[in-house]
Amino acid sequence: MTVTSGDSNAGAAPVRSVAVRVPATSANLGPGFDTLGLALSVYDELVVTALPEPGLEIEVTGEGAGEVPTDASHLVVRAMAYAFEAVGRELPGIHLSAHNTIPHGRGMGSSGAAVVAGLLAAKGLLAGDVEFGPDTLLRLATELEGHPDNVAPALFGGLTIAWIDENGPQHKKLLVQRGVSPLVFVPEFTMSTSVARGLAPLQVPREDAVFNVSRSALLIAALTQSPELLMAATEDKLHQSYRAQAMPATDALVRSLRAEGFAAVVSGAGPSVLVLADGPGRRLDAARVAASSSETPWEPLMLAVDVKGGTVRDHTEGSTVWP
Repeated sequence: MTVTSGDSNAGAAPVRSVAVRVPATSANLGPGFDTLGLALSVYDELVVTALPEPGLEIEVTGEGAGEVPTDASHLVVRAMAYAFEAVGRELPGIHLSAHNTIPHGRGMGSSGAAVVAGLLAAKGLLAGDVEFGPDTLLRLATELEGHPDNVAPALFGGLTIAWIDENGPQHKKLLVQRGVSPLVFVPEFTMSTSVARGLAPLQVPREDAVFNVSRSALLIAALTQSPELLMAATEDKLHQSYRAQAMPATDALVRSLRAEGFAAVVSGAGPSVLVLADGPGRRLDAARVAASSSETPWEPLMLAVDVKGGTVRDHTEGSTVWP
């Protein structure tokens, strides 16, 4: 994809600067494999400025600093270029300043957030010239990410149900009951999403499929109306047990927490562990259980459900571009 353009390009975006904020996400939530996702109150924040001349300048602080590429292969830049190409534009010279707080490789949607950030930055830079609606943003994000379960909550916030039909990726956003209090335990080690996905079988017994259908339906009710049902609703037979061999510490923590009555699941592809507590006080109890039952150091993040999803502001004027 083209990453620079010259002044002769009549279709280039006007010179402007936009600020983008995208939440972390946790996908699957136990039984909702490749379908359910939840936006969480940890954010990557970027300022993207179109330069008057061709070129690419990238500054990264926080998570991934010194590790992520600072050239055209940077995922945010790739997503921006993808969006510009989709509407027949060339990406202008770009200055990208990113401050990341979403842990990388920990099952909290960092790659999905980067994709969404790039698409929203492109939307902001092209505002007034080309409009990207929610359906287009979700389609482009899914094409880049490969599946919509992380990018849907990153775009729209809240609890999302995502699926793909003959018209492409679709989503339904739901509001989570106020008593639900997310807690994420983040380890020092990472897990490759592609490796984790490869451990899940292509076929499962019919009874296991029926089991997960029932639990996924129950999980929607538990998250939106009845948090007291979260323990039963987060049971899973499709993917977590198959991935346990690659993440023994994660599996052990999930088992320890569930044995004490906490609705614990693998966050996304792991290795972080998500607890859907039915009240803020229960999160403290879960943190104590984790500290006493595991030799692995886990960083507990006591979070809220993000309800807005990704946002874009004109960095010069301060006006909102999205949502």
